[in-house]
Amino acid sequence: MKRVGITGGMGCGKSTVVNEFRRLGVPCFVSDIVASGYYYDFDFLDDLRRLLGDEVFLDDGTVDKKAVATKVFADKALLQGLNALVHPRVMEDFSHFCKIHASSPYVLFESAILYDYGFDRLMDKVICVYLDLDERLRRLSQRDGVGEDAIMARISNQLPAEEMMLRADYVILNYEGNPRRRQVEYIDKLLKQ
Repeated sequence: MKRVGITGGMGCGKSTVVNEFRRLGVPCFVSDIVASGYYYDFDFLDDLRRLLGDEVFLDDGTVDKKAVATKVFADKALLQGLNALVHPRVMEDFSHFCKIHASSPYVLFESAILYDYGFDRLMDKVICVYLDLDERLRRLSQRDGVGEDAIMARISNQLPAEEMMLRADYVILNYEGNPRRRQVEYIDKLLKQ
């Protein structure tokens, strides 16, 4: 079984592309969704409180994810600390996911920070979903209802999309009107060879 990373900058449409692979029956591990489950784990919450303080918790004890994002994207040391809490758990869960799907020709591991933290070295192949910055900014401001400065603060913590594209084995150009499904089907055939 091959382990295939799929990455791209924020707002490039990774989720849409992952859903196309799912349509083909490919097991897809979406790291952000898995990691969001950690916010219900008491041990993780204790570690998060020690790292970021009480101000990222709401009165009912749940995590204010916007407060977490604001805090960590303004301080690289805190972002590294949060990643140190999350990444080992994610990779442990991915390892378990691979065992469950061992009979599949390949599994996808989706992560916007695949290259940033060396996850690409654990993959057999990497797919990059690409979209230019202007279109990403437009989509993100519509989706998240936040301004360009807030979006750029987050994007600046990732590798440039063009660098991800150059380092990938395969690239999916995710523009409206581009044959996304055909690109996914072509890569799927190559990965199954």
